[in-house]
Amino acid sequence: MHKKISVVIPTYNRLNLLFNCLDALNKQTLPGCDFEVIVVNDGPDNEMIESLSRQKNNYRFQLFPRYTAEKKGPAAARNLGWLTASAPLVAFTDDDCLPHTDWLKGFLDQHHSRELAAYSGKTVVPLYSHPTDFALNTSRLSEADFITANCACTKAALFKTGGFDERFAMAWREDSDLEFKLMQASIPIFRNEAAVVVHPVREASWGVSLKEQCKGIYDVLLFKKYPELYRQKIQRSPIWTYYLIVVFALLSLYTLFLGYHRASKWSVLVMLFLITCFALKRLQKTSRSAVHVAEMLITSAIIPFLSVYFRICGVIRYKKLLF
Repeated sequence: MHKKISVVIPTYNRLNLLFNCLDALNKQTLPGCDFEVIVVNDGPDNEMIESLSRQKNNYRFQLFPRYTAEKKGPAAARNLGWLTASAPLVAFTDDDCLPHTDWLKGFLDQHHSRELAAYSGKTVVPLYSHPTDFALNTSRLSEADFITANCACTKAALFKTGGFDERFAMAWREDSDLEFKLMQASIPIFRNEAAVVVHPVREASWGVSLKEQCKGIYDVLLFKKYPELYRQKIQRSPIWTYYLIVVFALLSLYTLFLGYHRASKWSVLVMLFLITCFALKRLQKTSRSAVHVAEMLITSAIIPFLSVYFRICGVIRYKKLLF
């Protein structure tokens, strides 16, 4: 039977979360015969294929488990998914998301069989009263114009734009890249408040913000491809605080090497002042537990150096200067 909409979910080693997502899709008000779900693992994973194959008959919809030939990131997984989709409209979400029951119906009600179109749904990120810095950052997904946790595109639009750029090998900026492609191709992106997805905040390990800094490499790639849109929608000005912290750290070492101890001391004090301001800013709306405060103080002293380092790596890799 002809499908009205296909759902593509990239995943990697998160079966429990994935099954929660599939259970939510099984509760869609849209009849199961009208949609299919394509789960694509990032790299070969026979265990995932076997686990999903055993559960296929428990769902109202057709479930197609697939995997990419090698681990290349969610962009490559999504490309394999939409290329094998049978419906003219493809919805994207993530394995840690929970679509509302009217999610797919919301997209279809707005679609009206447009050939070239994209849709951005409403993403809800539940927060408790005193969130961590990681949770607060995750909550900003609800403010984004276009994210792959909750969007839909016609297959024709994906073919015209080339889909996802697989050079974005991590879950970072690949959705903005697709958004900018759609904009440059003059393909309309419609906002859809009726297509709702809940994006719970995952448990995060201590110091998770340090691990996140490596994603800065892909900021350089996005800036290289779309410098004006990057400045307009991603980062209006350079990360001056980070650069100043690094500059004063280097200056303190240089002046100490030259024997200018007073100048070195003042450089250290300015650096510590900037780090303290950065840490306090991160603590403004977040948890004040002792563990979290300690995490903010320690990571705030390290983040600027890691961020600048990975920006430099991106500049070298993509041969584009980004301040």
